[in-house]
Amino acid sequence: MKKVLLTLSLALAGIVGAQFSSGTVSLGATGMTVRLETTPTLATLTITGNSTSYLGIGFGAVGDGMADGADGFIYNATANRDYTFNGVGTAPSPDAGGQDWTETSNTVSGTTRTVIATRSLTGGAGDMAIPNAAGPIPIFFARGGSTTITQHSSTNRGYATLNMAATLGTQEAALAESKKVVLYPNPAKETVSFKNFDKIKSVDIYESSGRKVKSVKMDGESISVSDLKSGSYYFEITLKDGTLSYEKLIKE
Repeated sequence: MKKVLLTLSLALAGIVGAQFSSGTVSLGATGMTVRLETTPTLATLTITGNSTSYLGIGFGAVGDGMADGADGFIYNATANRDYTFNGVGTAPSPDAGGQDWTETSNTVSGTTRTVIATRSLTGGAGDMAIPNAAGPIPIFFARGGSTTITQHSSTNRGYATLNMAATLGTQEAALAESKKVVLYPNPAKETVSFKNFDKIKSVDIYESSGRKVKSVKMDGESISVSDLKSGSYYFEITLKDGTLSYEKLIKE
């Protein structure tokens, strides 16, 4: 069963047309947040921060921040957003290869600015290629004292990691929801019921050790679990279309 679960997880991550997101990441004492989302062709960057500050994000690990040639995005008082860093202590330069980030939204609510920008995954000359894949992307960041790019303070900067994870597009999410099997109540004492029970062919119940303890053929929306000892169980649910679904149950 463990092998099946691992195989299923890897298969889901490899869906053609998969999309990935870092979720919203808080950037320490700067008060900034950043979210990176990717599709097979496009990267979308969302940054929030103080409305009277420049807001900078660079791609690079601890020790590499602002390294000569590092790629980044900086919201500032000019029209430029796509930047190349020139080393610590030296002001960054607008990308010589062109402005590949396109600002699609710039709004202010109270004292917080939200900037959304997009570019192709590959970008242009000097840009870091952003993978449409799961995995870590190290970044460095800084907030300035104004929207003009000048030296930031030692407290308004730092490093973070964007941990990209697979998400589903709207159509895929709707399809998944229509097939999703959910058991309830959870925890349970006597019986459990299933959402979309009409799609279920059979249920195999395993202890947390992986030992199968029970097999059930569905003939209604509920099954009895009164004979199970208290503890954690995993339900391997075979759907009528041949696919598998997994749910965890806490038996009281």
